[in-house]
Amino acid sequence: MAVGIVATLNIQPDKTDEFEENFKQLMAIVAEKEPGNNWYALHRSRDEEATYIVMEQYVDQAALDQHGKSDEFKAQSAKLGAFLAGAPTISILDAV
Repeated sequence: MAVGIVATLNIQPDKTDEFEENFKQLMAIVAEKEPGNNWYALHRSRDEEATYIVMEQYVDQAALDQHGKSDEFKAQSAKLGAFLAGAPTISILDAV
């Protein structure tokens, strides 16, 4: 069964452009290194400019468990922490 994730990220307002550039690099890493990932996409809120939603889907729980284990992913995601304005909110969902 496919597994989805919805993560809400609040970014420091003066760092949104830099965040987006770095996140696009992370999306490329996921596409290249995680064959069990169906999609991994960043969306910006229309109502709150510094709020982003990450939508992800993995073929199964094992693929989700593998998510983010590459050295490249770890390095890029560590950089993204510097842009956060607080802890992300993450929901894990089962496909129907």
